[in-house]
Amino acid sequence: MNPALLLDPLFAGPFLTGLMFAMLLPLLGCYLRLRGEWLAALAFAQTAAAGSLLAMLAGLPMVFGGLAAAGLAGSLKHAFDGSSHTTQGAAYGLLLLLGWAASVLMVSNLPLAERIGQALFDGQLYFTDQSHLISAAALALASLFVMRLLSQRLLLAHFFPDFLRARGLSGRRAQIGFDLLVAGALALATMSLGVMGAFALIFVPPLVAFAWGGGWRQCLLLATATGVAIYVLAFALALSLDQPFSPLCGLLLVAFAVLSGVLRRLSAGR
Repeated sequence: MNPALLLDPLFAGPFLTGLMFAMLLPLLGCYLRLRGEWLAALAFAQTAAAGSLLAMLAGLPMVFGGLAAAGLAGSLKHAFDGSSHTTQGAAYGLLLLLGWAASVLMVSNLPLAERIGQALFDGQLYFTDQSHLISAAALALASLFVMRLLSQRLLLAHFFPDFLRARGLSGRRAQIGFDLLVAGALALATMSLGVMGAFALIFVPPLVAFAWGGGWRQCLLLATATGVAIYVLAFALALSLDQPFSPLCGLLLVAFAVLSGVLRRLSAGR
């Protein structure tokens, strides 16, 4: 690929927009994986797509519909707090099915929704504009600030819940705030990367990082580095080969995860 293409406003804006999410989503994904809630990410993304389509049909900005639907899904998730992991997994599955069913029905019955729905599912990174970049950059900066405040409480709630209770504290507010942050991030990411593209970046890098990281901070750095590296490679290849970005990025992430697993087994067998 000609590196000068990234300096072209036609591609530079989309590249930077996706780069914001490539840095942010793996970081958030580490906390989801730590809590065993990675399936919630896919449910949020699919629900956001359905909300975006519904908002478009109502004549409202799609981003507001996506944020509202994902935020509602994040709030409903807490109705299952204290349940077993099996029950929570079932709840995430139900949210996923609800978002998928609503989206497919709208796309199938309303011609106006068909093209937009396809773009939301497959990703439309090349067609993002300056407003998407500004939203992504603002979200990334705000998320880093919020996570700096929430991180310690989230980790204590997971590893030392008795410690919090003994001090008369609760991790519930931090968990609700984190879930709403993830829902908002996925709602915006879905607008550019698509449902599966956003899910791939929030799921695969933490999967690799947890296998190789020697500590929490190392996992965060490794996940972020993985997400950014694969994103840059996928963007370059997509432009060079004239291919859609999100499927190619997902394919590279899966290939990297498989290669990482093979290398991990080989290193463990020595």
